Amino acid sequence: MRRHPYQGIGDHQFWNRAVTWAPPGGLDPVVHTRFRITPDDSIGTMGSCFAQHLARHLARSGIDYFVPEAAPAGMDAAEAARRQYGVFSARYGNVYTVRQAVQLVRRAYGDVVPEEEPWARDDVLVDPFRPTVEPDGFADVAALEADRASHLAATRRVFEESRVLVFTLGLTEAWRARADGSVFATAPGVNGGEWDPDRYEFVNFDVDDVRADLVEWCDLVRSVNPTVRILLTVSPVPLIATYEDRHVLASTTWSKSVLRIAAEEAYRRFDFVDYFPSYELISSASSPRNHFAPDLREVEDRGVQHVMRTFTRHYLDGLPWQAAPAVPAPTASSAPSAPEAVVCDEETIAAAIEASR
Repeated sequence: MRRHPYQGIGDHQFWNRAVTWAPPGGLDPVVHTRFRITPDDSIGTMGSCFAQHLARHLARSGIDYFVPEAAPAGMDAAEAARRQYGVFSARYGNVYTVRQAVQLVRRAYGDVVPEEEPWARDDVLVDPFRPTVEPDGFADVAALEADRASHLAATRRVFEESRVLVFTLGLTEAWRARADGSVFATAPGVNGGEWDPDRYEFVNFDVDDVRADLVEWCDLVRSVNPTVRILLTVSPVPLIATYEDRHVLASTTWSKSVLRIAAEEAYRRFDFVDYFPSYELISSASSPRNHFAPDLREVEDRGVQHVMRTFTRHYLDGLPWQAAPAVPAPTASSAPSAPEAVVCDEETIAAAIEASR
């Protein structure tokens, strides 16, 4: 018998054994993990809309979901959700791009002070860097700046005190100020402010940009928290719109590919970084079932459950994955259901278009 290097490798390395015959709801691409999370580990979260599903799961699982910017005492749950308390560990809103994440760390520690003034929205002001977290806006600059100072203080605690920090990478497209390169979650004019091409420009960060930014972000976080472990994921949610003059499907594929490459390189570079394949679990054409809603963008609850069940199985200690109450296993008769509402700044693009008609 002739010998060859594929003799004796694992079943998970063969497509027909690991993917073709995976049972419904049983596709599991996680082979090794670099760390486990115990009930004593405080976990911080940030990133795109899909990261909110993981945050909710952590909060329900008995794990220490770290939220230093919590709702004020006496505020009811509905109002707290409306004002984005607990959506992420701090009220930074969606951090879609890695450049935003680097900017957030540097703003939190005063290394960067953007020139951008508060944006006007009707009769109130909004924070350009988190324009949806205070839905009713701020009455004046003093109120905005006081809230921002409190928010950045809580953000510093996220970076300094989290034992595990989960960052879900979402987009490569962004809008930035020409004056100093400050990056925003949404384009000026969508959630406040006014569009002015002399002041703002579109940017689509390429693979070299994102790789360098992610390395810088990991280094920055480790500089204030030397023992933190970082878990990266890539959101499976497609772009709601692209500003590139090409099909949105092509832009989505390009963007997610860039983010996935950057995450892989960070994983290879840093031994404290791990990667969880939420993108692969949902978006792969090889998935045993389609996890997207009829709009082919939102992830159905059954898909979210599959991701959370897989995450629990491989990362959470002290909580048997079979017993996780927030992620019941799918059954043959279970009908697709819509996921719990998530706060998604990107969604406001569609609302802004409708409002302008």
